Amino acid sequence: MCDVLEIAKSTFYYEAEEQPKEEACTKAIVEIFHKNRKAYGTRKLKATLMERGLIVSRRRIGRIMREQGLVSTYTIAQFKPRKSACNEAKTANVLDREFEQMESKRFVVSDLTYVKVGHRWHYVCVLIDLFNREIIGHSAGRAKDAALISRAFATVEGDLSQIQWFHTDRGSEFNNHTMNQLLKTFGIGRSLSKKGCPYDNAVAEATYKVMKTEFIYQMEFRSLHHLELELYDYVNWFNKHRIHGSLGYMTPVQYRQATLIKVV
Repeated sequence: MCDVLEIAKSTFYYEAEEQPKEEACTKAIVEIFHKNRKAYGTRKLKATLMERGLIVSRRRIGRIMREQGLVSTYTIAQFKPRKSACNEAKTANVLDREFEQMESKRFVVSDLTYVKVGHRWHYVCVLIDLFNREIIGHSAGRAKDAALISRAFATVEGDLSQIQWFHTDRGSEFNNHTMNQLLKTFGIGRSLSKKGCPYDNAVAEATYKVMKTEFIYQMEFRSLHHLELELYDYVNWFNKHRIHGSLGYMTPVQYRQATLIKVV
């Protein structure tokens, strides 16, 4: 009969499988997701559901995940940088990649990074002393501007005139009247990376990579105040408790104190 009707035998013997009910499917997905440290995406969820005898498409799993607010820890919100004018100042690269400094506060480097707070991007600025990799100043805010950097300088302990050189990339936020006045007031020299060359500010770049891994990606910030509190706590740990391979496995504070004792 199949030959006469030109129908495949598989079609004749096919029995449609009943689709799992939405409620049972949702319950299973939520359970599997939380049981596996929130690390599973649609592929692994589909495979685990199949082991339980539930045939569910990845599209359906994705829809249920969105409805239940389930986001894999491997899914990180991507920051879309806004194009800003480059600092075209003729300031030279005085640092010239001499990242190993033998004098405290001779060169302080800085940069900005982004942090997700609720559903909005915020920014963090840190000031790093190349002498012992210590974060000597920090700030957080909603805007990527000179005020953010000025607040970081305001947290530096001691006299700002002890800083000899301030090195950054050519971001426009580092090129404005406010910054120029601050540096001029305290007699701080200026050094800029070459245009489009992140290697000229490698220590700042590396520090932010560490901060993202150890701090930013580990937290969910509810507000700017929450971010500021957690940033203060992390900086305190970074300076006083975190050992650094480049410092002979001492903390930045231990390295600074040990060096001072040798000088005395």
